[in-house]
Amino acid sequence: MSATSDDVTAAIAVKGDEIRVLKEGGISKADLAPHVKELLALKAQLESPAPVAAKPSPAPPAKSKYSVDASSPSSGSYVVDSSAPRRVKTSEASKFSGSEASIKGWVRTVRKLKTLAFVEVNDGSNLAGLQCVLPFDDVDDETRNEIDALTTGCSVDIVGKIVPSQGGKQSHELSATKLRIVGPCPADTYPLAKKRHSLEYLRTIAHLRPRTNTLAAVARVRSTLAGAVHSFFQQQGFKYVQTPLITASDCEGAGEMFRVTTLDTDNLDAIPRAKDEQDNDLPSADYSQDFFGKSAYLTVSGQLGGETHACALGDVYTFGPTFRAENSQTARHLAEFWMVEPEMAFADMTSAMDNAEAMLKSVVGVVLSDDTCKDDLQFFGSFYEKGLQARLEKLVNQPFGRVSYKDAVAYLQEEIAKDPSKWQFPEVVFGTDLATEHERWLAETKFESAVFVYNYPKDIKAFYMRDNDDDNGETVNAMDLLVPGVGELVGGSQREERLDVLVDKMKKLDLDPEDYWWYLDLRRYGSVPHAGYGLGFERLVTYVCGIENIRDAIAFPRYPGNAEF
Repeated sequence: MSATSDDVTAAIAVKGDEIRVLKEGGISKADLAPHVKELLALKAQLESPAPVAAKPSPAPPAKSKYSVDASSPSSGSYVVDSSAPRRVKTSEASKFSGSEASIKGWVRTVRKLKTLAFVEVNDGSNLAGLQCVLPFDDVDDETRNEIDALTTGCSVDIVGKIVPSQGGKQSHELSATKLRIVGPCPADTYPLAKKRHSLEYLRTIAHLRPRTNTLAAVARVRSTLAGAVHSFFQQQGFKYVQTPLITASDCEGAGEMFRVTTLDTDNLDAIPRAKDEQDNDLPSADYSQDFFGKSAYLTVSGQLGGETHACALGDVYTFGPTFRAENSQTARHLAEFWMVEPEMAFADMTSAMDNAEAMLKSVVGVVLSDDTCKDDLQFFGSFYEKGLQARLEKLVNQPFGRVSYKDAVAYLQEEIAKDPSKWQFPEVVFGTDLATEHERWLAETKFESAVFVYNYPKDIKAFYMRDNDDDNGETVNAMDLLVPGVGELVGGSQREERLDVLVDKMKKLDLDPEDYWWYLDLRRYGSVPHAGYGLGFERLVTYVCGIENIRDAIAFPRYPGNAEF
């Protein structure tokens, strides 16, 4: 249905005002062009003849008073009504210099002088937030009263003009004329007083810790890394596959899995018992009567499911939560963590190493070039790891080393022999599962860079890894990527594509091939060489941020004895 001339005239006025604001904000000609084109189309519509016998348009649906301003370059900008100043994120304030704006966020600090007040507001979009200056002569009485009620942590909506800052800490500030408290914050009970808290304490208030500089910076870097992971694989032609979180398969064959059941564990007598051949009760439960009709668990990896799609779509990746019931309290382990797991058809271990190196260089490079993350990395470099920026730049610019497991063991034996007392685990032989101190020495001292260690002994790796042909299956076509400061960051392999070899390996590890019938079908029907790897996402976050404990790399850490929030 056609709009009336009054409607079109009103739309022209609104679009004209919008274009003027965009010009004042310094928008480029290229970005402004679509808006001008829309304005010209509206004017042409007004000049065209009115349609004949047009039915009246139905009334538009009622709008919420909080609606998204789609024209704003700041995504998710909410305005109370069309006449209110647009909301501007603190990270984008400099783009709107000279414009009226609404700054919404949480108060970090308040400083009151005789004639004006300084309020530092942070909305989470950047580290610094924005200083808002409120001259008492320019504000109304209600704003004066609100200023007196301000406390650290309260949420506010402050309106004014964005102007170049008079101080040297940031380029722009808000010359404010109006302030309203959206949500008060009692100063006497607020857990985040204006001081530096330990990361251990902040884990006890994980619901509030994103308001601190450290955890907010971690969250922003993590978000940028996640987006960069998806961008890398999408640009490389990989398809994103969502594999199930509930599974009956133990991908690693380690047995450290969380059981999923609807059996009434609060009433042991009600749990059905498994029966032997003589129909006698066995100690174990009869999971055939459980929800899924069999034992089910939370997955430790999306790899097996990823392989099914790689053997049809070519190159795929998964990116999701995984779970491991490992009773570990170290700074490197979580019970719930995220994994990035690409799988590539018609590929070998070298292909996996090449892809992993390219992916890491890409995603870390995105963080280094991101304007918001630059401030966050500078913060981490000042308070958590000196030289962080240089370390990340070296990862991006320097080729990764590559060494066989056999040679890596020889290097370690030679070094440990100089002074075994310096090592927690001085016994290193062929077949040793390398400890973190061994991995870090290889990356930090021997190679002084990220390094792939490949061709591991079969006995310390998972059943699905392909046996090497040139040593009678003593080693498998597997690799780990070791990085300075962390140790192992990536683990991968060429997958065993030979049906008979895979079945034999499963039987030796007491894995029932019947439980993996679908996985074995990939080898029965059109089997191909394929490879992949897994990247522990939280370990990547700790590496990029320079923080030591993996519990600070995820919003709500899960580990033995802790499932709060």
